[in-house]
Amino acid sequence: MSVVLDAARSWIGTPYVHQASAKGAGTDCLGLLRGVWRELIGAEPAALPAYTHDWGEPQGDELLMSAGQAHLRSRALDRPAPGDVLLFRMRDGAIAKHVGIQARTGVEASFIHAYSGHGVIESPLSHAWARRVVARFALPLEIE
Repeated sequence: MSVVLDAARSWIGTPYVHQASAKGAGTDCLGLLRGVWRELIGAEPAALPAYTHDWGEPQGDELLMSAGQAHLRSRALDRPAPGDVLLFRMRDGAIAKHVGIQARTGVEASFIHAYSGHGVIESPLSHAWARRVVARFALPLEIE
């Protein structure tokens, strides 16, 4: 079992709160990843500015993709593993702006994410979700 997955699962049930990152109190999708990072690695690698729901969209800036490339280890899209950080493009042609953590792989693939109106949940990585994955990363851990 992945320590990243274990940490992410411990956030399930946390309510969705935009820009938050507090287990049990509130988080958004990026806050979930930030919280898992803090639990497993320590201080976050970069200060995060306040952001809106359309963060980066007006300029077309791939802010999450750039941050993933700077602070995480890139992994092949076709080699899923529990604990992988997934980056999603929610619409064709849009910037990537949703983050999740791979839970199960294979036929019953799933991922953990914070989703508006639902909080932190484990969802099936259905075809509709899987086709939106544009990057796969691993946390820079020594222990896995």
